[in-house]
Amino acid sequence: MAAELTAHDLIAKHRPTLDQALEAIRTRAYWSPHPEHPKAYGENGSLDAAAGKAAFDAVLNTRLDLGQPGTDDWVGGEVSPYGIELAVDYPHPDLDVLIPAMRAGRRAWRDAGAEIRAVVCLEILKRISDRTHEFAHAVMHTSGQAFMMAFQAGGPHAQDRGLEAVAYAYAEQVRTPETAEWTKPQGKRDPLALTKRFTAVPRGLALVIGCNTFPTWNGYPGLFASLATGNAVLVKPHPRAVLPLALTVQVARQVLTEAGFDPNLVALAAERPGEGIAKTLATHPEVRIIDYTGSTAFGDWLEANARQAQVYTEKAGVNTVIVHSTADYKGMLSNLAFSLSLYSGQMCTTPQNLLIPRDGIRTDEGPKTFDEVAADLARAVDGLLGDDARANALLGAIVNPDVKARLEAAAGLGEIALASREISNPEFPGAVVRTPVVVKLDGAKPDDQAAYMSECFGPVSFAVAVDSAADAVELLRRTVREKGAMTVGAYTTDAEVEQAIEEACLEEAAQLSLNLTGGVYVNQTAAFSDFHGSGGNPAANAALTDGAFVANRFRVVEVRREA
Repeated sequence: MAAELTAHDLIAKHRPTLDQALEAIRTRAYWSPHPEHPKAYGENGSLDAAAGKAAFDAVLNTRLDLGQPGTDDWVGGEVSPYGIELAVDYPHPDLDVLIPAMRAGRRAWRDAGAEIRAVVCLEILKRISDRTHEFAHAVMHTSGQAFMMAFQAGGPHAQDRGLEAVAYAYAEQVRTPETAEWTKPQGKRDPLALTKRFTAVPRGLALVIGCNTFPTWNGYPGLFASLATGNAVLVKPHPRAVLPLALTVQVARQVLTEAGFDPNLVALAAERPGEGIAKTLATHPEVRIIDYTGSTAFGDWLEANARQAQVYTEKAGVNTVIVHSTADYKGMLSNLAFSLSLYSGQMCTTPQNLLIPRDGIRTDEGPKTFDEVAADLARAVDGLLGDDARANALLGAIVNPDVKARLEAAAGLGEIALASREISNPEFPGAVVRTPVVVKLDGAKPDDQAAYMSECFGPVSFAVAVDSAADAVELLRRTVREKGAMTVGAYTTDAEVEQAIEEACLEEAAQLSLNLTGGVYVNQTAAFSDFHGSGGNPAANAALTDGAFVANRFRVVEVRREA
């Protein structure tokens, strides 16, 4: 039988980490307690590479029994984008049984207080961190990410985002004191005196609707923000990416049990093919919080129909980079090539539209025409992905047939600056691997506008010719306002152009990266420092992570008595 986790032990173990996280979100400086390098694991109870791979292999072709009530069937069917059938069966919920069962432990979890909830969450994250190698394979074989990206983005970076959410949740809850003595003078009469107690109370049942591409990175912020603020959490994974979140639920339930809480505070809702359980859950009267990452269409539906819940959505946008001028032409091309190639562009932060003046740009290598910039970028991508082994390590695999179809259709939208090519993966012959395509379009043509003003998720980018820097800024502003953007990038050596771009992003609430030419890329953000999305444009109504992301997951209830 597992040893019990006492409050004293949990606080002693995790309070220093919580304090460091609170300091990190205050200073916005670099910090992470989760190692990025695979060789850092293998001691102090963590799994090394071999043990992690063995643990992943051991769960394949099994039934993952989480011990949760209300299981009326077993469902599965995940097939890795690398061509492997996972053959893992998960409990299918009878919601009439499971949801009432999730109520039972909420009072004790509420009464535990913000600090205990936070350190229990940190223990869950620590145990997930110890199994990072195992989780990396689970993320790789559900999302199609290459192993190293799955390891880092699905492991330490996701865990950082979960911890960040816990820190924000704790900070918001303790902003109000637990008790207060209130005295109001009454002149010659006796003063009025009250004793007041303030309790953070959860909104209710929280629903996490997982995504296919980043199941842990996008799933952990909402999961841990809701759990840390006292809510029970029901996790509904994407049908093609169940395993990483099912393992997460398994760990959470184990830790809650050992800490003396009801494990049903966290449960899994896996679905049958085509069942569409997300809509049923999203409008269930007990669901009061929803976290969603995915398509704009379903995000809009949630915002319109899940009226009983506080809905946090990360949807789709059209990410733009203005290329006006640069003092490091080779560095700019290299940085953009990597940004377009990483995970085959299957990121909500990948640049899509590259706005380039039709008369060309100024560089440290002399003036470059629009066509030269497009051709040189194509050569930079080809150089980056010329070696198939390196290409596989960067591109990963195409996550679903829709992405492949969009990639193939893009070739007919305009003049091809960079053609996509097929790459074989010797280790996984069933993987669909494609390099990016770059299509040249004219910003002034209505037909071209229809293409670049719509999101084309995947390894597709457009080099869009514009008349001037002012036109580029105006198009950027319009794109963000109408379609949203998770990221904006810009290259310019002109102070006035830079100021105009920055002002547009401030007005339209878009996160901006300027003149990136080194090892930081527009489609990557760091927990505790960078905000992922802003919540201020149509791409997302929330930011990962700020106070607004956690503060409305609980309310403060006051009880006052005469002193």
